[in-house]
Amino acid sequence: MKKIPVGILGATGMVGQRFVELLADHPWFEIKVLAASPRSAGKTYKDAVFKRWVSKKAIPKKISTMEILAVEKDLNRICKNVRLVFSALDLDKEKTKKIEVEYAKRGVFVVSTNSANRLVSDIPMIIPEVNPEHLEIINFQRKNRGFKAGGIIVKSNCSIQSYVPVLEAWAEFEPLQVIVTTNQAISGAGKTFKTWPEMIDNVIPYIGGEEEKSEKEPLKICGKIKNGKIESAKLPVISATCIRVAVSDGHMASVSVKFRKNVTPEKLIAAIENYKNPIASLNLPSSPKAFLKYFEEDDRPQTRLDRDLGSGMTISVGRIRKDPILDYKFVALSHNTLRGAAGGAVLAAELAKAKNLL
Repeated sequence: MKKIPVGILGATGMVGQRFVELLADHPWFEIKVLAASPRSAGKTYKDAVFKRWVSKKAIPKKISTMEILAVEKDLNRICKNVRLVFSALDLDKEKTKKIEVEYAKRGVFVVSTNSANRLVSDIPMIIPEVNPEHLEIINFQRKNRGFKAGGIIVKSNCSIQSYVPVLEAWAEFEPLQVIVTTNQAISGAGKTFKTWPEMIDNVIPYIGGEEEKSEKEPLKICGKIKNGKIESAKLPVISATCIRVAVSDGHMASVSVKFRKNVTPEKLIAAIENYKNPIASLNLPSSPKAFLKYFEEDDRPQTRLDRDLGSGMTISVGRIRKDPILDYKFVALSHNTLRGAAGGAVLAAELAKAKNLL
């Protein structure tokens, strides 16, 4: 099979580096372009990320000598050489939105981890195993915006990846209210302990913008397409607190839920273990063998032990028990730069290809 030529926007940042790692030997996609800010443009990739490469693996040899292009200045040149770009831009939201639209206008399909376009009504925000049907909005998007072959899809915030799939598994019991506290790794801020020593032995009880995203984005994911737009669901009502903790990778959520219907712990566990993954039959390269994994042990999931399950794409769940105020509570864990960012975006692109959108 001839591989699809792809580019990475924001290739030198932490999420961009994850894209490089995941796409270097991808069976469907081939990296043709690496793009970043003007200060990196013209450098080789290995020089641009010198002392900033975060993976334990070495920079792929065939990528290390590639020249970095400028995201905006070289836009036309980039678009001539790729069919798809993965956007890991870390810019002003309005500027990011404008850049992603410009690429789509030129016939390039954009898969973004940035939040700029997440709540735009004709742009699907995809967790592939939860709402793959939202890709149908691309046909409306292309018609409304005059995109001939381009399009834009986005990943949801990494903080919601762990618990939204669990709520989806429990949809039949009709969750009404959710109280969630997310304990988020420093890589979610694009940092390591080396670059952010202030986080060692520390917790910061506030992450700008995260709580609003955690309360609104799940409702769009659970929404329906009506009249060419995605209308967000009204329930469940979500109250979120987002905390930065001294962990390198992995976001863990502690969640309490009130349901409309009566349910037992056994039924909740069974719903997780028997979740019908809507994309399982597609056999996408980045799909984990198990989307959801439930642990019976009281001390699992643990970040160091379980964040890399399924190559970082499996979501771990545990400690389902009665809640004295709402109905039930649980903990869930996801790898924030894999499932929550680059890996989830690559899986979303694979889904788009499988649906003949590329």
